Amino acid sequence: MQHLDLQVIERAMQWANAGETVWLCTVLATFGSSPREPGSMLVARGDGSHVGSLSGGCVEEDFLARLRDGAFTRPVETIRYGDDDAGGPQVTLPCGGILDVLIERLEPSDSNLLHLEVLHATLLGRRPLIRRVLLEEGRAHFVEGEAQGPRVERDTQSVRIRVGPSLRLIIAGISPVATVCADFARTLGFEVIVCDPRAEARADFDMPGVEVQNVMPALFIASGACHAATAVVALTHDPRIDDLAMIEAVRTPAFYIGVMGSRKTSEQRAERLARSGGLSDEEIDRIRMPIGLDLGSKTPAEIAMAVMADILRVQRGRPRNEL
Repeated sequence: MQHLDLQVIERAMQWANAGETVWLCTVLATFGSSPREPGSMLVARGDGSHVGSLSGGCVEEDFLARLRDGAFTRPVETIRYGDDDAGGPQVTLPCGGILDVLIERLEPSDSNLLHLEVLHATLLGRRPLIRRVLLEEGRAHFVEGEAQGPRVERDTQSVRIRVGPSLRLIIAGISPVATVCADFARTLGFEVIVCDPRAEARADFDMPGVEVQNVMPALFIASGACHAATAVVALTHDPRIDDLAMIEAVRTPAFYIGVMGSRKTSEQRAERLARSGGLSDEEIDRIRMPIGLDLGSKTPAEIAMAVMADILRVQRGRPRNEL
C-alpha cells in the first residue's frame, strides 16, 4: 500500500514539473473529534483537481470551491474550519471538531521543484527531516530532525512539520496475535512485513496488503530492512524465532523493538540474550518485554491492540505517565 503522503507529493511534483502552480495543504492542529490527524496533506491545482484529504469531505469541498474562485493567492496562509467565532469559513464539521490548515501556494519555480524533490526523497528514504515553514516570509526549508515526536509543532512565526519514511512494522513469526497485529497495523497505514520460514505457519496466513517473507526474521532484519520509522515485534513464544530476531533488531535504528511473554519469561529471555546472544545491558534495555501497554490483555485481539497502542505511543513521543 502506497503511503498517502507519497501519493500527494508525487502528484504535486507531476503538476509542478508540467509548469502548473499547486496548493499544498497540511493539517496543523485538530480540536475535538477529527477524521484526519495533524500532518495529513492534500495537494490541489487551480481547476480543483486534488489528491489527499484533510477531513471527511466538507473541508475539501469548501477549500476547492474557494480555490476555483481565485482565493489563496498568498505564498503561505492558515485557515481555521469549524469555529464560528474565528471569522473563517462557515463550515461545520460533522464530527463537531475544529481544524487548522496550512495552505502553501507553490509556483513551478526551481526552488519549489527542488523542495518537492527533497520532500519526496525523504518520504522514500531513511532519514527523517523537519519542514520549517516561515509564516510571514512565505518560504520553507528543511532542518535535521528525529523520527519520533509530534508531527506538527508551531509558534507565532513558523510551523515545523516532521516528515520521514512511511511507518513500517516487521512481525517476526506468524501466530494468532501476529495475525491480528498485522491487520491492525495495515488499517493504521503501516507498511507490514511478516517473516516466517515455516510453511505450515504461512499456509493459513493470507492478508491483502501485507508482505510475507519466507525467511528467518533475523536474516531479514539483518539484511538492512529497518529504518528509523520501523517497529519490530516478535509474537510467537518460540525462542528460536523471537530471540534471534531481538539480537538483530537491537543493531538497527528501529524506533520500537518488542517481544511477547510474561514478566517471568521476559526475565529469562533477558538472561539468555545476555549470556548466549552477547547483548549489553543497553541493548537489552531497548527491547520492550513484556511488549505493549499493560491493559490486562488476554485474547489475541487484546494483546495486539496493546502492542499497536504502545508502538503509536512511542512513535508520537508520548511518555507512559501522560496517557
